[in-house]
Amino acid sequence: MSIVRHKSNKFLSGAVEANGMVYVAGMTADTLPASVTVQTTEVLAKIDALLAAAGSNKSKIVSATIWVTDIRFRDEMNEVWIAWADPANLPARACITAQLNNPLMSVEIAVIAVK
Repeated sequence: MSIVRHKSNKFLSGAVEANGMVYVAGMTADTLPASVTVQTTEVLAKIDALLAAAGSNKSKIVSATIWVTDIRFRDEMNEVWIAWADPANLPARACITAQLNNPLMSVEIAVIAVK
């Protein structure tokens, strides 16, 4: 089995391909401070790019985990998610409240997709 890693740094790989699957690490926005809408839009664009690099796309996402720093951000994040997601191919999904590593971050998203 071959394993391909994308956008690796000293801590992690942005995405890993293995066994026909693509595992995208938790993505956060680089543009800070910014609204939840801006951050979510940027995060989803990063996910699109990583999936494309691995030969996949959002219609092939099977699972998504979303972390928000305040559950009151869920509706704002969901507006962006709904506009972005493929309505015919929605993944299983969880949305969790969590403290992120930068207090200016409001949302982090990780996905698993089929190639």
